[in-house]
Amino acid sequence: MRYIVLFISFIIAGNGLTSFTPSAAQSVARIEPGKRYIQNEAFGFGEKLEYRVGYKFITAGTAYFYVRPQPVVRNNQNCYDIRFEVRSLKSLDWLYKVQDGYQTLLDVDGIFPHEFEQHVREGGYRRDFKAQFDQTNNIAHANDKEYRIPPFVHDIVSAFYYIRTQDLRSKHKGDIIKLQNFFDDKTNDLAVKVLGREEIEVGAGTFRCIVIEPMIVEGGLFKSDGRLLIWLSDDERKIPVKVSTKIPIGTIDSELTGYSGLRGSIDSKQPD
Repeated sequence: MRYIVLFISFIIAGNGLTSFTPSAAQSVARIEPGKRYIQNEAFGFGEKLEYRVGYKFITAGTAYFYVRPQPVVRNNQNCYDIRFEVRSLKSLDWLYKVQDGYQTLLDVDGIFPHEFEQHVREGGYRRDFKAQFDQTNNIAHANDKEYRIPPFVHDIVSAFYYIRTQDLRSKHKGDIIKLQNFFDDKTNDLAVKVLGREEIEVGAGTFRCIVIEPMIVEGGLFKSDGRLLIWLSDDERKIPVKVSTKIPIGTIDSELTGYSGLRGSIDSKQPD
């Protein structure tokens, strides 16, 4: 059951994300230290994405991403309050109970985090982590210490939402996106490879998708024997439709079952 949270998204792997040069069609204007503007047509306030987590035909748990309806203010900036939660089914709690929660406060204009929290409850394992980001002075406050960080570094949730704002339609098979994020006490690197496009069917319908693969670095959570694939809707929303990871006993999938509060239409969804 611990694998429920290991594959929902590469963002929870504790590996890297963000810091690549955007395309000309998606240029970033850095006005002053700690401020920038990134065009976002992918998500907005009130978006909720729901998932089934399972192995073959067995449902082991559920998960959701939720952008709360109202902004919160941090460092005098409006922020998206984004939550990510994973829950094992109550019927399986006796075997291995999972109740994990993540939160990031994401700058509305710049799509970078001001705060991040992680609360993990998996069987007898517990972990709580919190980081505050001074994006002006490039300092992260975590573990009662200060750490130097790159400009506009991400946490492991905000990074995924940043990726959704990027122009993936212009990417081709084999293209690599280089990324970074801060987690625990250091900044990690990761590359995301574009594998191509594919049409898939999940509980929420049939979607045309762009398929990406986080390329795992040495020391990452997933070693060379673990491969993580992500299907994003091939449209402006770039919703994660499916996430799949290989484990010793096979493949575990997270599939989209429902959605609400979208910023706009999902052009990649096929008629029912």
